[in-house]
This record gives sequence, structure tokens and C-alpha cells, in this order.
Amino acid sequence: MKAKYFKTILLFSALIIGLKNLASAQASYLKITDYKVYYGWASHYPQDWLILRSFVNEDKDYYLLVDPQTLQTKVDEQGFYKIRPLTWDEARTFFKKTPYMRAIAKAEKRSVSIQDAGIEAGMPKLTGISLTADLCPSHRPLDRRIFTEIFNEFQQVERPAPIALSVTGVWMRQHPADLEWLKQQQANNDIRITWINHSYNHRVSPTAPLKQNFLLEPGTDINYEVLETEKAMLKNGLLPSVFFRFPGLVSDQQLVYRITDFGLIPIGSDAWLAKGQKTQAGSIVLIHANGNEPVGVDDFIRLLHKKAGAIAKKQWLLYDLTESVSGEFEGKN
Repeated sequence: MKAKYFKTILLFSALIIGLKNLASAQASYLKITDYKVYYGWASHYPQDWLILRSFVNEDKDYYLLVDPQTLQTKVDEQGFYKIRPLTWDEARTFFKKTPYMRAIAKAEKRSVSIQDAGIEAGMPKLTGISLTADLCPSHRPLDRRIFTEIFNEFQQVERPAPIALSVTGVWMRQHPADLEWLKQQQANNDIRITWINHSYNHRVSPTAPLKQNFLLEPGTDINYEVLETEKAMLKNGLLPSVFFRFPGLVSDQQLVYRITDFGLIPIGSDAWLAKGQKTQAGSIVLIHANGNEPVGVDDFIRLLHKKAGAIAKKQWLLYDLTESVSGEFEGKN
């Protein structure tokens, strides 16, 4: 009886946390000040969280936190938690055996390559893919075909269908109507979005070599590129995830470690469709939703149509990126 009662309490607590997470994802923090990296252990029974950021909004103090077991993030007021400040090194030691820190370590092991560093695939046992769509700066409107096709194919078997969107600060600033449309699709329970930090400016040179391009461009302020994007997300009512995607998938080892020092997990791709790369079980697929790469979107739509029979039988699905990455490390000591 006691075990059953305790299980009920845990389920109720999980429901409350889920509702609070949903609310935090919808809230807009329009007057953010003192936004900064801040690490600490935050306890609110029965859950332990890792604090990633602190900020003030309208005279209230907030944290951006991550559940180190599930990689889910949330924003909450500071007063709800018992806090122990940590350095990043202390946090890595304290949460060393969690899926979150294991994912950080895995990403760092793939930090040498100039392109596609970080985690490029989820669990290979998955019968489907994790879809990521990039929203780089663009004068073209959002390619809405991606989302309407996902809804048409998955509405009977997987609703809301998960998708991860890598968003830049410039895109959010230049496309407010498209951003509101995406938020409405999520509010309608058609899609479930994981928001990935894709830098603020996403500068690119058509002539510079890769080692001096994108975020490797000399003079790049990486603190601005990371933190201003998170602030823009929060001001627009988006919940930042723990993922980061390098513009152009270009980085070097030093940059990878600078990103992980923000508590972010670099996400690559083993299936950039516009480059002709084929999907595998558990692939992290990359397409562009900003209107600049219609060939990749066409390839994705053809893939959906090809898999229509398997989708209908729930034998080929879209997987939430957060669950796909965290699931690889669940139960490991």
C-alpha cells in the first residue's frame, strides 16, 4: 500500500512539473536583465535540477534549469528551490553519471572535426528519425510545407509530432509572423518543438576558408552569439533547450569546448538531406526550414511519402531529439 501511495505521489509530482514546464514554455519574459551563466544544484523534492542561467524579469529572479536525467529544461522562480552554487567543473563532477553529462562528454569526444562535431545520431535501435530544421537568417518566408506534411502523415499516429528547430536571433527578429505561426501550431497540439540555439547572427562568408568562417570568423563574440539568442527565445515565449547547432556545422575543438562550457550539447547530423546523405535508424536529420534549401525539404517530403505505410503502422516515427539523446544513456552506470 505504501509503495502504491508513493508511486501515486511521484506521478502527481511529474504531472505538476509537466504543467509548469508547459507554462514556462509559453511565458514571455519581455524585460530581462542581468542574464548570465550560473551553475548550481537546485533541489525541490522529489527532483534535482542543474541551474544553467539566472536572470531578472520585472523584479523577479528566475533560473533556467535542466533535468540532468531527461535533458528537459524549464524556467522557474528562484525561491522555490534549495540552492547550492557550483562551478562548471563541480557541476560536471556532481552530475557525472547522468545522461546530460554523458551527452556532454560524448559531444566533446567528437570535437576535432572541422565539420559536424558533436552528437550526430540518436539511439540506433529507434525505428525512425529525429528531425531537425534550421532557421538561419533568410529573406525568404518559412517553408511551411514541412509542418503541413508532418501533420498530414502523423496526425493519426503521433500527435503532436516532435521536431527540433535550430533558431537564430536574426531569424526571430526578421520573421515575427512566421514565429507566431509556429507557436500556434504547437499550441494546437499539431507539433512539439524543441528549440535549439543556432547563434544570434549566423555570419557566413562565401570566400573565407572554413577555419575562419561562421563562428570561427575572427572577432566573433561567442558570449553574445549564445546568450543573446537565449534571451531572444525567452522574450518570444520559447523555451531554450540544452542543444546548440553550429552554423554550417562548422567548429573546431576549442569552440566545441567553449559551447559545452555554457552547458550546451553540440548537435550535428548524419543525414543532411540536401547533401544527399541517407537516413539510418536513429538518424538526426538536417533540413532547412528558412526557404533557402527547398531541395532538402523536397527530399524530406519524399521520404515521408515513401514511409507512409510504415508510419500508419507505427513502424517508422519521428522521435523527440531530447528523448533520443538522453535515452542512449539511461540506465548506464
